[in-house]
Amino acid sequence: MARRNGNGLLTARQVARLLNVHVNTVRRWNDRGILKAYRIGPRGDRRFNKADIDMFLAGNGQPDNETEAALVLVS
Repeated sequence: MARRNGNGLLTARQVARLLNVHVNTVRRWNDRGILKAYRIGPRGDRRFNKADIDMFLAGNGQPDNETEAALVLVS
């Protein structure tokens, strides 16, 4: 089970496990605005609010193939 940090935020790896996707997918979704992340520390590590992830899951779960394909084509 994903363990929360002391501040109640999740790492990209923890979010990837919750969403059953690769950690790079979580990072890419954040870069494209699909998932909201907070940058912390001097390295700019990403942290995700559990409530934001729950809202994402309640919506459509993850982008459909059409949305993901459109995002890839834009890159």
